[in-house]
Amino acid sequence: MSPRVWAAVRPWLGTHRAVVALTTLGHRGGAPAARRPVRVRDLVDHTERALDERGLERPHLAGNSLGGWMAIELARRGRARTVCALSPAGAWAAGTAEQTVGVRKIRAARRGARLGRRVPVLMRSGVARRLALRAVAVHGERLTADQALQAAEDLVDCRVVDDILATDEEIAPLDPLPCPITLAWAGADAITPVEVNGAVARARLPQARFVMLSGVGHVPMIDDPQGVAATILLASERG
Repeated sequence: MSPRVWAAVRPWLGTHRAVVALTTLGHRGGAPAARRPVRVRDLVDHTERALDERGLERPHLAGNSLGGWMAIELARRGRARTVCALSPAGAWAAGTAEQTVGVRKIRAARRGARLGRRVPVLMRSGVARRLALRAVAVHGERLTADQALQAAEDLVDCRVVDDILATDEEIAPLDPLPCPITLAWAGADAITPVEVNGAVARARLPQARFVMLSGVGHVPMIDDPQGVAATILLASERG
């Protein structure tokens, strides 16, 4: 997606922390990838350079899905003070159903996003927004029509999505942890379900704090921005 998905979360964080939202390599609004196929480590390299450019040696990091995976990898490199990883991707054995089920659902979500972009009038309906976003949110209707269209644009126009969905990379075990890490899993996650991918993440990061976010989908910032902010702030206080 893009930093826009954090828009409703930022006001709840801004009174407690200085917030920097980065655009990932190859995503809409971000720098193009110099080589293909892009690997997750390339995205992490690019983000590490962005931290360097801003003079951020070890910030508190938060990310959702792919962003959560990237935050864990930055911690592995010693670049995080704390991490809050929301339903991180990469908690699978590459090529197995742990990965491929989520990949199919993301591709289905992109098809729905293309339809929404072609027929934008559909997004005026709360019921249509809820249906269009059901793979990532319980309450997609909480986005405005314009926000839902922007989300569709972000998803469709990500230039490296097929590279990432086809990756054979995965989160490697991390024990001991290089910094405090919180794994915050969406209780209604349809893409990386907690009973499958959450279990893998807990096994690979056994010292991480694990919390459940009830009533939210894979992109919990849509369903409960205030709750997501509170989770991130609590995670950052551990460092």
